[in-house]
Amino acid sequence: MKSKRTEKTNTLSRRDFLKSSVVAGAIFAVPTIVPASVFGANAPSNRITMGCIGMGRKGTGNMKGFKGMSGCEVVAVCDVDAGNREKTRQAAGLDASSSYNDFRDLLARDDIDAVSVAPPDHWHVPMSIAAVRTGKDVFCEKPLTLTIAEGRALANEVKRFGRVFQTGSQQRSGSEFRFACELVRNGRIGKLHTIKVGIPGNNRTCPPTWKAEPVPEGFDYDMWLGPAPWEPYTEQRCHYQFRFILDYSGGQMTNWGAHYLDIAQWGNDADDTGPVEIEGKGDFPQSGLFTTAKTVDIEYTYDNGVKLLLKTGGGNTRFEGSEGWVFVTRGKIDAEPKSILKTKIRPDEIHLYNSRDHKQNFLDCIKSRREPIASAEIGHRSSTVCHLGNIAMLLGRKLKWDPAKERFTNDWAANRMVARSMRAPWSL
Repeated sequence: MKSKRTEKTNTLSRRDFLKSSVVAGAIFAVPTIVPASVFGANAPSNRITMGCIGMGRKGTGNMKGFKGMSGCEVVAVCDVDAGNREKTRQAAGLDASSSYNDFRDLLARDDIDAVSVAPPDHWHVPMSIAAVRTGKDVFCEKPLTLTIAEGRALANEVKRFGRVFQTGSQQRSGSEFRFACELVRNGRIGKLHTIKVGIPGNNRTCPPTWKAEPVPEGFDYDMWLGPAPWEPYTEQRCHYQFRFILDYSGGQMTNWGAHYLDIAQWGNDADDTGPVEIEGKGDFPQSGLFTTAKTVDIEYTYDNGVKLLLKTGGGNTRFEGSEGWVFVTRGKIDAEPKSILKTKIRPDEIHLYNSRDHKQNFLDCIKSRREPIASAEIGHRSSTVCHLGNIAMLLGRKLKWDPAKERFTNDWAANRMVARSMRAPWSL
């Protein structure tokens, strides 16, 4: 659509714009909408106003983290669970008028510069796209996406609207992970040939049987489901357990894989690409409520010849080269030869993005308009590696992937799994 449409869309209220673009799926060619607080005495250089969507454990942690940062003020919270909503409203010191059940009402506010998005995974992209279309910068929890196609749509919209977007893959802001990847990228272990990644197994037992239950008072279950297929309510489906049901998440494959595969991508200089071949097997529940793999064993091959081997067990990334190896996990780095751990990265060598605090990096980038350490494109590419593994396990055969076109080249059934339909009226 050309500029003649722009004048009309600019006359829409923020809420009308949001509902027409998210619910009806219409996409308008409008200039970036900038919150009023960007200008004048309340500019981001002095104060950044935050709204927080999804107030479970991670969302509450994000709210408290941002609330405690200088120059940042949390002004609104949103959750479909009235109990969560009320607790976090009080913790944030807000009155009832700044507490929302529907995320669209929060996004309609003109006095919010940025949002934290931390609902279940199937809501990450729809809410994030809605936020960037209304001119807000976004801090979105990992795994960034439910499907590969969603990730591409989100990355494109972030670029189109010129927003600052941080994926909550906080390991990138850990010094041990950065140093490990710098050692690899600068050849301290010789030529990289293998990456071994371990992820934890399931920490919840699959309910062997379940039955429909009354929806608890104060819980907007229809909004919780949102774009996901309709299913009867049961307590085991919601809150933390959602991540073990494929309608809402990808199991530990996406939960922990989004962390340690992200580091594998970083060390392999693959932030804008991905593997070209994938094969693997997974142990899936044969009955009960959960549908994600209990254990995984996957082999990825990259165009540069590097093999990435992912298995259930532990939580770490190990890079192996022709002259040694580097192992890294949270709070620990090891290597062989150990002498490389004492080396310095010279000024003329590769220095990776240095962030010491993931949330602070996001706030700093809102002010500078610089790209943060875990951009939408990076989050999308790392999530894609997770989804490719799940698709290969579900189909049980070797798949060939074109990371430039983001399509499988040898399997029509696999290509049907790149995207999913959404329950009406939700649409990207």
